[in-house]
Amino acid sequence: MVSPGTVLNGRYRIDSRIASGGMGDVWKGTDDVLDRTVAIKIMLSALLEEPGFVKRFHAEAKTMAGINHPGVVRIYDFGNDQHQAYLIMELIEGDPLSRTLNKVGRLTPARTMLLIAQAADALQAAHDKGIVHRDVKPGNLLVRPNGTLVLTDFGIARSAAASQLTATGAVMGTASYLAPEQASGVGASAISDVYSLGVVAYQCLTGHRPYDGDTPLEIAMKHVTGTPKAMPNDIPPVVRQIVERAMSKEPGSRWPTAASFANAARQAAGALTHGSGPLLPVQPVSPSPVSATPVSPGPSRPLSPATPVPVRPNGGYQRGSAPVPAAPASLTPVHGVPYGPQAPAPTGGGGRTALTVVLVVVGMVAVLACAGWLGYQAKKAKDAENARSSPAHSEIVTLSAGGWLNGADHVSMDPMTEGRRTR
Repeated sequence: MVSPGTVLNGRYRIDSRIASGGMGDVWKGTDDVLDRTVAIKIMLSALLEEPGFVKRFHAEAKTMAGINHPGVVRIYDFGNDQHQAYLIMELIEGDPLSRTLNKVGRLTPARTMLLIAQAADALQAAHDKGIVHRDVKPGNLLVRPNGTLVLTDFGIARSAAASQLTATGAVMGTASYLAPEQASGVGASAISDVYSLGVVAYQCLTGHRPYDGDTPLEIAMKHVTGTPKAMPNDIPPVVRQIVERAMSKEPGSRWPTAASFANAARQAAGALTHGSGPLLPVQPVSPSPVSATPVSPGPSRPLSPATPVPVRPNGGYQRGSAPVPAAPASLTPVHGVPYGPQAPAPTGGGGRTALTVVLVVVGMVAVLACAGWLGYQAKKAKDAENARSSPAHSEIVTLSAGGWLNGADHVSMDPMTEGRRTR
């Protein structure tokens, strides 16, 4: 039995208990050699009595120590001392996801998908090394203050003795996230971890587990035959589909790998958080190409910058990803036209407008003609009046060459000269 102050292997000092799990307790400790704070997991003493456990424990701990992924807790050392098998791990500063859920009840779909994507990435890193977690639950997902997630407390060295602990309620939490094949005795696999992570996502979105019961066995059997309650309507349909697929009772109907689960969750988180695009259908897993809207042949005018689509609060979730609404029937669609000067588009009533312009021009010409004629008549009348009133202009002189030469008709030249001068 360990307690604060116990030193393992002359190096690792146990300081305080952090948490308890189905296969042992996790303590905060100190590595006196490297002078650093560590997490120490002490396996249950009952497991050491099982033949071959220590050998499997060492083999799997060594394999886990080779995993180099930011989302997987690092294994520094392992061993057994004072009839205790232990793991020396990285101490993660953060809160278990279970504590957060106890405080807030449920998370937003965007936050849920982001955390699930990180957890699935971490699972894939373990699966690539042949390690199955076998105990995925909110208590084993630690969230750092910066929002990043770390997967901890792998169920190292699966054991028949560990499954017998369900009778005492020691793995109550595990039973709530148990895959159907595990509950049926088939055993755990990588796809079982996908199911358990789907249950975690369900709890984050709804605020409760899919199945409850009085005993771990009752809960485990509900995972085999039960049907979970439908998720709230404010959860985007694609997010519901992602989680429901992960929770399929048939392993072949789930996401084929943790990586594919991570990709789907990350795509949904990105669309909900940043409006990076529409939420694509769950199947196929690979993103569907976005089809372009047909346009009329020929080059088109340069488009003005698009107006950002506003975020739709709460129930809308598909921020920035809503489809472009269809144009009202009253609007005429705009077709592309070539660059360069364009003739004015004909509009209704064009002939009537042209006739009006012609009539206005004719009217203006007529007015100008009448004004000119009236001016001419007025001038003519004035000239006649001046002629009647002027003696120089009214006197008529009749001359003949003979009279002029003979002096018979001699008259003064002054009036004639004056007449010319006045003219």
